[in-house]
Amino acid sequence: MTNELATDTTFADLGIAPELLAVLTEAGFETPFPIQAMTIPDGLAGVDVLGKAKTGSGKTLAFGLPIVEGLERAEPFHPRALVLVPTRELAMQVTRDLEPLVAARNFNLVTVYGGASMQAQIDALNAGVELIIATPGRLIDLMERRKARLDDISVVCLDEADQMADMGFMPQVRKIMAAVPDDHQTYLYSATLDSQVQELVNKYMTDPVSHEVESDTEYVDTMVHRFLKVHHLDKPKMAAEISRTADRTLMFTRTKWAADDLTKRLREIGINAAAIHGDLPQQKREQSLSRFREGKATVLVATNVAARGLHIEGVDIVLHYDPPDDPKTYLHRSGRTARAGEEGLVVTFVEWDQVNEVLGIQRRAGLNVAIIKMFSNDERVADLFSWQPPAELAPFKPGSQRKIRRRRGF
Repeated sequence: MTNELATDTTFADLGIAPELLAVLTEAGFETPFPIQAMTIPDGLAGVDVLGKAKTGSGKTLAFGLPIVEGLERAEPFHPRALVLVPTRELAMQVTRDLEPLVAARNFNLVTVYGGASMQAQIDALNAGVELIIATPGRLIDLMERRKARLDDISVVCLDEADQMADMGFMPQVRKIMAAVPDDHQTYLYSATLDSQVQELVNKYMTDPVSHEVESDTEYVDTMVHRFLKVHHLDKPKMAAEISRTADRTLMFTRTKWAADDLTKRLREIGINAAAIHGDLPQQKREQSLSRFREGKATVLVATNVAARGLHIEGVDIVLHYDPPDDPKTYLHRSGRTARAGEEGLVVTFVEWDQVNEVLGIQRRAGLNVAIIKMFSNDERVADLFSWQPPAELAPFKPGSQRKIRRRRGF
């Protein structure tokens, strides 16, 4: 195991083909991250790989490079490799990362998820695609129509497997895996590997080689955490003031209604905000993401649908406008910033009746950070990254959080 962000190894040392090395160089990837250096050789060797690393640490290339390296020409409706993901947003992100690599080898991929044109996906499969990146529901729809046949699949990746279990996709995953030949290679990558994924490991992996990037916490060292006790009526203005200190701020609410309401309030204050949640048509979701990526919207307000799979360069701040329900959700929301070595700020709003709830999340997540009362006109709001909450106000005794995390399996 390793706890370093970068390695002395190069992608060439790992055995990556020259045409893929050229794509990596063009994209600015010179040195592999630890999870990539650790797992790519095993992936290229054809063994099952079980990988864990902090969110934002490069898992997509860790499984994507060896998968693309091993692709073979596909017949119509018979893809050769499958990456299964829990959300549309993650499917789109994996596609953006892997599409240039697939093209460099003169192969094709198709992204399969609900809310997009099924006929376009069928047409792509009919033309012959080597790699299919899919969410479970739409893939099963295509399988039942015999437009996606998995009997030529030689490699499967279950990406964010714990999220698939959390979202209730286990029956769909079982149905999909039953259609895959027994002699396939399996990758399972996730930011967390807890008891929820044990069934997947036991049932679908054969003597997997396990790799984990060592860490005292689930969070990268460049991520700074602040917990602010706020008044309900001051929350929108406080959110606006925090967003003004950054180029891109990603805000999370618990409900779709709250996401729309906060977006409206921010716009009234003068903040260019966009919303993304499950009730929006896919086209509007993609438009919101595009505006945020291009800097046309400085704030993206999201429900948990966006907590996985979003990799947007330069997200400066993640704001938990509503506290998450559990430490795992906190982890995956927060992981949208401080990615791949960049610095990032994570701010959590805490109303007076949410203090005990948030303390429970802090204790289980190993975050011994004081909850500080603050209003939107406080001068400290202008630089929450540099401001340090008083250490003497930390809520827990040293070491107490680690005991709780071990006992509860987080």
